[in-house]
Amino acid sequence: MVAVSQTTLVTETTQTARETAPVGPVVARNLSMDAYRGLVMLLMMAEVLQLSRVAAAYPTSLFWKILAFSQTHVEWFGCSLHDTIQPGFSFLVGVALPYSIASRIAKGARFTELFAHALWRSLVLVALGVFLRSMDHSMTYFTFEDTLSQIGFGYPFLFLAGFGSSAAGRSKWVWGALCLILVGYWLVWAAYPAAPADFDWQSVGVPATWNAEHNFTGFAAHWNKNYNFGNRFDQWFLNLFPREHPFVYNSGGYLTLSFIPTLGTMILGLIAGRWLRESSPGIPIKKLLIAGVSGVALGLALHYSSICPVVKRIWTPSWTIFSGGICFLFLAAFSWVIDVKGFKKWAFPLLVIGMNSIAAYCIAHFMEGFLDSSLRIHLGPNFFQFAGAGLEPFFQGAAILLCYWLVLFWMYRRKLFLKI
Repeated sequence: MVAVSQTTLVTETTQTARETAPVGPVVARNLSMDAYRGLVMLLMMAEVLQLSRVAAAYPTSLFWKILAFSQTHVEWFGCSLHDTIQPGFSFLVGVALPYSIASRIAKGARFTELFAHALWRSLVLVALGVFLRSMDHSMTYFTFEDTLSQIGFGYPFLFLAGFGSSAAGRSKWVWGALCLILVGYWLVWAAYPAAPADFDWQSVGVPATWNAEHNFTGFAAHWNKNYNFGNRFDQWFLNLFPREHPFVYNSGGYLTLSFIPTLGTMILGLIAGRWLRESSPGIPIKKLLIAGVSGVALGLALHYSSICPVVKRIWTPSWTIFSGGICFLFLAAFSWVIDVKGFKKWAFPLLVIGMNSIAAYCIAHFMEGFLDSSLRIHLGPNFFQFAGAGLEPFFQGAAILLCYWLVLFWMYRRKLFLKI
């Protein structure tokens, strides 16, 4: 069930029976976590700025090229700022978990109740993801690569990991679970045969030029686009559902099974959340920085050694490690500025978004078309060309983005926080 309350959605996760999982005193709300989540959601909502269209209108401008790249997913290997959105969102689900455990235990919740709630939340998140992906189709479009669906599939396992590690001295089991997930997933993909030399890449939606430029050779070819274990699984699994057309491939290369390494990203967030809570009122900046730098370095080492390429679209284990390192560094930066240095006022616009993340996610999907048509009706079709036709998408998008924020600000002032 979707409800409105004074508790945020992604922050509230729970579990634990008091008699089996002793937890320390409840600490104050972590504003750096909310601000980081606000940045993640802002980057997602800012897609309405259409920076790629602006860059195309000014092909000689390095400034707009950089901004456009930052708002575009890389084709296969690599990472842009836009590619950090989904890892950040998933990571923060894990960061919030220890805080939520303490809050729910303080209210007397028991494990069975909490686990049932986790299962319900998982179902709602998956269903909401399918619903959003179906908006432009003639029938329900069963696909599960949406961020919400991916989190939903992994959420019950994250819950159990958080519950099992909530007692003192059990953190090693979380690290063990993380290694088991990533190594096991890597082994399955490595065992699945790579495409034969004469394979017709056009049959899975991969043009010859794209294949030559982006797909891998040698051992890394096990992680090539649309010929891999994950795509083979989807050719079986997704065709179990009623469809407009039989599933053969996802044009972006996205996969259902990516929820497994995404669970690894959430577990890294769980580790970070435990560190933050256990160190309170201090901030474990050194731990966060070491984890961040180590994650980025290890992920790149796995890629350049051809052991496992860094590919966000199929969420390779090395991407989990690499992007997890980036998330640790973002969290360290926000914690240092807000909690260590005490600079908090600047983060208020981000807090408005971050404290209502699911509302922000839905607003970005439901309101863009309505606001776009409304602005054109009431301001005229050419109103946003005041700075030239090339900048029209940017200024129109900025107006829509401002409307998004004002809706969230209205909810914030009235303490209306959407949760599942």
